[in-house]
Amino acid sequence: MNTKEISIDHFEPTLVFGPHNKNLKILQNHFPKLKIVSRGNQIILSGDEFTIELFEEKFQELVHTIDQFGSISEVQLESILSGTNPKKSSTKKEEKPTETGDIILYGNNGKVIRAKTPNQRKMVSLLNKNDILFAIGPAGTGKTYTAVALAVKALKEKEIRRIILARPAVEAGENLGFLPGDLKEKIDPYLRPLYDALDDMIPADKLKSYIETRVIEIAPMAFMRGRTLDNAYVILDEAQNATDLQLKMFLTRMGPNAKFIITGDLTQIDLPKQEHSGLPKAVKILEGIKGIEFAYLSFEDVVRHKLVKDIIKAYDHKKPNKTESNHKDSK
Repeated sequence: MNTKEISIDHFEPTLVFGPHNKNLKILQNHFPKLKIVSRGNQIILSGDEFTIELFEEKFQELVHTIDQFGSISEVQLESILSGTNPKKSSTKKEEKPTETGDIILYGNNGKVIRAKTPNQRKMVSLLNKNDILFAIGPAGTGKTYTAVALAVKALKEKEIRRIILARPAVEAGENLGFLPGDLKEKIDPYLRPLYDALDDMIPADKLKSYIETRVIEIAPMAFMRGRTLDNAYVILDEAQNATDLQLKMFLTRMGPNAKFIITGDLTQIDLPKQEHSGLPKAVKILEGIKGIEFAYLSFEDVVRHKLVKDIIKAYDHKKPNKTESNHKDSK
């Protein structure tokens, strides 16, 4: 008797196995001579060599279907197993290679998470070739969501060991003592957008485990001081609310095998009037350094409600007042 292990590296196992292992049961019914066992993200097969090879062939078609459509139905699975599944050539006209190529990963319940705009695709491309990426643009352009998706993908593919997500807790001056509750309850309101992105991409029980074991760490920017962040994807969100010294502190935390993504919106600076954002200065200082790149997003990249584009355009055409001018970095 032969034994074979098949790893599921690019999808959540539940997407392949189906709810309550429904797909696995269908596979077992079609291959009664095989012993099929699922363990985490692996399928272990026991049986004769010919049947195992036939199973692998059908399993590859199953994976291709999920890759193409983001999920697989019971009807599609039965078609594959019965040999009536349309050949790839017959569906070629229906495929959208560009969109398929823009897929970053599959989230919960087979949700397809992809780079939707040219500048989001640029973010993906630039980070593949560089270790530090600044993504700068207005609200709603998918900066944070795309950054988190790239980090989750790297974690799932075991390129890194952990994800670190940070934000300046500007509203409380990074001194959260006056808020009620324990530390987690104090900082969660400032970090909620990061949790929201993760909720789309990682099952709740697994996300909870990742956070408890610090595989995923979500913390205020001030908590990064004195640390070396290695073997990780590190995202600093809302970087426009970091001062020059804070941003320098954060960037110099970078350790071996790390990727840093810094996102910010220069039109929404919430720092006190006497303080200046360190983001514009960082862009000027770091531009031209090999390994550091910049992706600029605009209202054209907005993926929220269609009115958000109009709101951003309206504000862009409004001249800054004195208060706004005070937030601009002095030359």
